[in-house]
Amino acid sequence: MNKSELLKELHIDRDAPEAGSSTRLRLWLSLGAATAVIAASALWFLNRDKPVEVSIAVARSMPSASAGASVLDATGYVTARRQATVSAKITGKVRDVRIEEGQRVEAGDILATLDDSEARVEVALRRAQVAASRAQLVEAEAASANAGREYQRQQDLADRKLTSISALDAARTEGEASRARVASQASAVQVALEALAAAQVQLDNTIVRAPFAGVITVKAAQPGEMISPISAGGGSIRTGIGTVVDMDSLEIQVDVSESYINRVQPGQKVEAVLNAYPDWRIPASVIAIVPTADRSKATVKVRIALGEKDTRIVPEMGVRVAFLESRPKGAAQAAAPRGVLVPAGAMRQEAGKDVLFLLRDGRAERRAVTLGGSLGDSRQVLAGVTAGDSVIVDVPEGLKDGDAVVAREAVDE
Repeated sequence: MNKSELLKELHIDRDAPEAGSSTRLRLWLSLGAATAVIAASALWFLNRDKPVEVSIAVARSMPSASAGASVLDATGYVTARRQATVSAKITGKVRDVRIEEGQRVEAGDILATLDDSEARVEVALRRAQVAASRAQLVEAEAASANAGREYQRQQDLADRKLTSISALDAARTEGEASRARVASQASAVQVALEALAAAQVQLDNTIVRAPFAGVITVKAAQPGEMISPISAGGGSIRTGIGTVVDMDSLEIQVDVSESYINRVQPGQKVEAVLNAYPDWRIPASVIAIVPTADRSKATVKVRIALGEKDTRIVPEMGVRVAFLESRPKGAAQAAAPRGVLVPAGAMRQEAGKDVLFLLRDGRAERRAVTLGGSLGDSRQVLAGVTAGDSVIVDVPEGLKDGDAVVAREAVDE
């Protein structure tokens, strides 16, 4: 290569990047990535121990084998066999109402009264008629007595031939007529008494009384309103004062599918759980299977007697019942049931396995479990959980093994 060629190589390429520019760019990118990683790591460390609020329940032992296993679960309602919407027997204006919802009443207690001014006037009139009839009866009896004495005098005179036969006959006729008037007047007094009794009944009908002991559940009328035992087809006239329920007549009614009614027998033991009190298990028993089916729903109604009386049980409450298996007398004692019961809402499916989360030292612990059968809203866990473990119910989305958690509310299931 000659000198001219060497001189050509000594030119400046102005389009080439400055020396070190690429190195600085790579440095800035590295610093930015490192800063993002540090920020993410700091955020993770700050939030990793922030506890998540969860609801927990305590795993409980399986019921004793002596209680019997459930052969059928059903839902129904608490009903009252004895309740009445109380109304007046007559149409009238309400004067005062003496009841309120929740009030306890006894048989014969006054619930309300109607305007009785007309009924009182009628009673006074009938009493006056009775008095007048009795006075007329006294007068007729006096006249009859006088007629009897006159006949006796005429009879004595006739025996001595001192009077005529016609005078004797006239005295006899007058005596018989007087006795007839007495009998007629006595009947008139009885009629007046009956009319007075009818007026008294009408007056008593203005008082509305409790037909039996119970609790007022509905107050339907107010003073000043018109009330009638017969509906007038409008909203201006009430047909009832209130509703009385005999709380001692409460029972449970459930509709059982006709496909499973063969599992229910009269007298069978039942375990009832009110929706309002899910921790309260009420002993009960089957009263009767109503001998008719509902064609539209393909169900048969079953009546169940409550084994406990409590003020918390009120009509129309929802209830879940478990019909328990009946074991013949002398049958061998069944083995103790395995596992524990946990709420069904705690169960999860992950990769085809049944899992749940326990609360351990303030952190969630994932646990694979082996499931058994169902009992109401609970599931039987045969392995993986022991009685007394705190089980997380309604697991939050994204909860992982080891996450910090805190119990929102402990519910003893």
